[in-house]
Amino acid sequence: MRVLMVSKALVTGAYQRKTEEIARRGVELTVLIPPDWGDRRGRQQAERAHTAGYTLRVAPVRLNGSFHLHFYPTLGRELDRVRPDVLHMDEEPYNLATWLALRAARRRGIPSIFFTWQNICRTYPQPFRRFEQDNYRRAALALAGSEDAAEVLRRKGCAAPIAVLPQFGVDPEIFAPEPSAAVNAPASPAPFRIGYAGGLLPEKGVDLLLRACAGLRGDWRLHLAGGGDEQDTLQHLAAELGVAGRVTWAGRLSSAQMPDFYRRLDALAVPSRTTPAWKEQFGRVLIEAMACAVPVVGSDSGEIPRVIGDAGLVFPEGDAAALRVHLQRLHDDPAERARLAQAGRARVLTRYTMARIATETVTLYKEVAGSRL
Repeated sequence: MRVLMVSKALVTGAYQRKTEEIARRGVELTVLIPPDWGDRRGRQQAERAHTAGYTLRVAPVRLNGSFHLHFYPTLGRELDRVRPDVLHMDEEPYNLATWLALRAARRRGIPSIFFTWQNICRTYPQPFRRFEQDNYRRAALALAGSEDAAEVLRRKGCAAPIAVLPQFGVDPEIFAPEPSAAVNAPASPAPFRIGYAGGLLPEKGVDLLLRACAGLRGDWRLHLAGGGDEQDTLQHLAAELGVAGRVTWAGRLSSAQMPDFYRRLDALAVPSRTTPAWKEQFGRVLIEAMACAVPVVGSDSGEIPRVIGDAGLVFPEGDAAALRVHLQRLHDDPAERARLAQAGRARVLTRYTMARIATETVTLYKEVAGSRL
């Protein structure tokens, strides 16, 4: 079975483990990625970290960084060259790139798939509403990253079958505790190390994390990995709160650097807050940290509570005091840290590995390809 996947998300090297796992399951896979991708968090250059068993090609992209209007001008030629049994467009249905790709695939008689994280039922202006409705009719399958995203598809009248499957998992051999340390290792020496990884953007709630940390008792340090247009504001807030000396700004790290970042932490916080246009779609850093046996604390925005389950701590979004209570609890209780560390890794091994997601993806490919095989 031949599959052509188009994905700007796969510029991140760690995510490419899924494509290796898909190829290992008998799929002749070609993946197209842009040379880089820019958004409010900064610009991510394409990485080549996991490329065994499949073809990873860099394709030109027009309007790079425009989430809704970017597209791949050579995609038609790629479809003719690869002649896939399935086109997997790893992109939202209301975007131009998906609309052009699914139209080109349909002209060639190739069944196609799109992926969506959109978990708020929004009405888009034209032409995006047309893109969305056309893609609902053209797709052979819609992949939704969460149950909320699947419900949005249903409410909007998506005619395609819907499968719920996270976009990516983690490789538990790469995102793993220190080899010399057991999952239930004793407490780390002071200071207590809190981490955050992701965009420095208003909806990500990093300001809440700074305010929560400012009221903690004991010795602590906060390590922030990521970039975004709120960084200057956050640095000024840290100074106003009198904690600038306890905060490290690591910048945007490569995917290969992230396991070591997590392993140096005693806790990871994901304090996302819902806005009228956005709520947390998954919180991938949660499963990365959990795989590294790091206790996690997340808000109840969007998918976060479902991802954490009973393997971490959840607080009401926007409530810095409640976040502080959870962080203080982890600071003061090494046994609780050890319990949650063990529970978090176990949850990832059961639900969120790249291998499991690849297996389910290949099963769906076979269903979509049908009589073409």
